[in-house]
Amino acid sequence: MAGICNMCALPEDLCICQEIAKEQQKAVISVVRRRYGKMVTMVEGIEDTAIDIGQLAKILKGACASGGTVKGRTIELQGDHKKKAAKVLEQNGYQVEVR
Repeated sequence: MAGICNMCALPEDLCICQEIAKEQQKAVISVVRRRYGKMVTMVEGIEDTAIDIGQLAKILKGACASGGTVKGRTIELQGDHKKKAAKVLEQNGYQVEVR
């Protein structure tokens, strides 16, 4: 039997907390150059704890066909994937700002 969500008081299979959190977040995508000229795509600005940042990172890594990690509330993808990451985030309901 499914439990009850603490935030919205709906059963967990009907919980809308993550959808509401997505609409309120603004993901900022930027590319930085690291050591030895390596490019890293940074996805920042997703601060709400209702969003599973690890699952989002897994979706982005799969869509971009690259490795990556989560450090704090920042997702780092290996390589320059601004366009792909922005497209995937928009399809998943996030507001996106590309820098």
